[in-house]
Amino acid sequence: MSVDPTAAASTVPPAGLDPDTGHHHADGMLKLAFGAIGIVFGDIGTSPLYAFRETFAGHHKLALDSAHIMGVISLMFWSMMIVVTVKYVIIIMRADNKGEGGSLALLALVSGKTKTRRWSKGIILLGVFATALFYGDSMITPAVSVLSAVEGLAVAAPSFAGLVLPIVIAILIALFWVQKSGTARIGMVFGPIMLVYFSVIAVLGILSIIQTPGVLWAFSPHYAVEFFLIDPTRAFLALGSVVLAVTGAEALYADMGHFGRRPIGISWLFFVLPALILNYMGQGALLFRDGQAALVSPFYNLAPESLQLPLVLLATMAAVIASQAVISGAFSVTQQAIQLGFIPRLRIEHTSAATAGQIYIPLVNGALMVMVILLVLFFRTSSNLTSAYGIAVTGAMLIDTCLLGVVLFRLWNWPKIAAIPLLAIFFLVDGAYLAANLTKVPDGGWFPLLIGLIIFTFLTTWSKGRQLMIDRMREAAMPIKVFIGSAANSASRVPGTAVFMTSTSDGVPHALLHNLKHNKVLHERVILLTVKIVGQPYWPAHDRAVRDELGDGFHRLILRYGFMEDADVPAALRQVHSCGADFKMMDTSFFLSRQTLLASDKPGMMLWREKLFAWMLRNAESAMEFFRLPTNRVVELGSQIEI
Repeated sequence: MSVDPTAAASTVPPAGLDPDTGHHHADGMLKLAFGAIGIVFGDIGTSPLYAFRETFAGHHKLALDSAHIMGVISLMFWSMMIVVTVKYVIIIMRADNKGEGGSLALLALVSGKTKTRRWSKGIILLGVFATALFYGDSMITPAVSVLSAVEGLAVAAPSFAGLVLPIVIAILIALFWVQKSGTARIGMVFGPIMLVYFSVIAVLGILSIIQTPGVLWAFSPHYAVEFFLIDPTRAFLALGSVVLAVTGAEALYADMGHFGRRPIGISWLFFVLPALILNYMGQGALLFRDGQAALVSPFYNLAPESLQLPLVLLATMAAVIASQAVISGAFSVTQQAIQLGFIPRLRIEHTSAATAGQIYIPLVNGALMVMVILLVLFFRTSSNLTSAYGIAVTGAMLIDTCLLGVVLFRLWNWPKIAAIPLLAIFFLVDGAYLAANLTKVPDGGWFPLLIGLIIFTFLTTWSKGRQLMIDRMREAAMPIKVFIGSAANSASRVPGTAVFMTSTSDGVPHALLHNLKHNKVLHERVILLTVKIVGQPYWPAHDRAVRDELGDGFHRLILRYGFMEDADVPAALRQVHSCGADFKMMDTSFFLSRQTLLASDKPGMMLWREKLFAWMLRNAESAMEFFRLPTNRVVELGSQIEI
């Protein structure tokens, strides 16, 4: 996969990651598992704040009787077992791309196996749409998590109910404001806070279960089946709220590169899953004793009145951590999308010299902050927001199942007798959840779909436009052998090295033609440099450069990077010793070509998409910043291209 690269992460894999295999070392397993509790499980960990309440007191209210309470608890338990434990932790997380996970990493992994298939384009579009849905999710998660946590004030201190929205907005503004300074120091306390949070909600659940131990029978799946038999319509509609219990499951896969599959699996199976189940069962037990709690907040009513305010503070910190995780995830997904050629270059800042993944993207951060605050002001309550929540998550989960099908058949070569029944279960569960959430479109579910459609349009327009632009440039390019044969003998040669950046590894770069046309000279050493991004997160540094000797002082050089790496061109050139003398930046000039797009009626894209692509190209970050080129050694030459 060849794309325009961008600075995003260090060329060194994260600590504990083997640079050759991409897997974490065995040492430090407990430390990584502890770290995963603080980062990975924030989203799914804050679901008890609203998931159980919305099932009974949301838009499709359920009767507070034994059949419905036990049925919902059973549905939540088995959803976490099938969707999170079996699908993600046991199976999908094995489909790592050199240690990295997430929709784009999985897409890069499977796309190489489907290039010759008729449905390969459809697979790519599915992966891109999952990415687009993630952005909708990353807007809703901070809003619903923080809002549902702070709403506990109305339970603990009803006189403060009018301050909920101002406090939520203040917290969100502060959260997005600190992103530019990095979260390394704050992140150190995430683990202990979430450890306390999960311990507290587990204890609260146990205390409630002790008073109503019969709720433990909900482990039996027959209660979930019975729920559908006695009230099929409401059981189906309830799935739209039950799925809130597993929102954040995809984060386990997306964050796998930071912690590894085994540490995340250990944290989930032995700590997070038991804590969540105990709390949900405790909430169910509370409803048996006090049905009115469902109308207010079964989560906060689990605690005695004297402890409700501290619980609000603890839940708010957990919600902020969940929001931080999804914001960092948005930065990481954007970085991967830029590297893989779906988003134009954006300014990316490293906020930590020691931690590769600590990055900050101002444009993404600002856009998320504005959208999250608008969501809070528009929907006003977490109950209203949960109507918008779920569609993006279930859509992404269904797409992950589709990509998993490719993995099982094309990568792992599973026998059909094993793969088909497993996929059928996943498609049935994911499809049912998505269908139930589609009923919430009029009540707010339209928002993530609208955001997903808009972002999908941007992603596909940029990808298609870049390919058309490269094709047009290739059509007009002069064969390099012809150019060298004519220009090398006629043009004056001057001392030094000229590096011409080009996105294609054949033909003559436009910048070289324009430089010769206007300046009528060639440098003694001419490097035609292409940076290629491969479909794996890291590429071995010792195998970074591929050189082709073209004669008469001309060299074609290809630098290869993984989609999680930083394309630092000067640093890479210093390691190249096969193009004559070693590279010295003070003797090297970098020539970049800046294209101006002219929309035309040529076949390719509709006119409005061509204009959109031209606008995106004009606003893309300079290649000089992305390639980390020395500012005083760069020459930009413009040209016009019709697509």
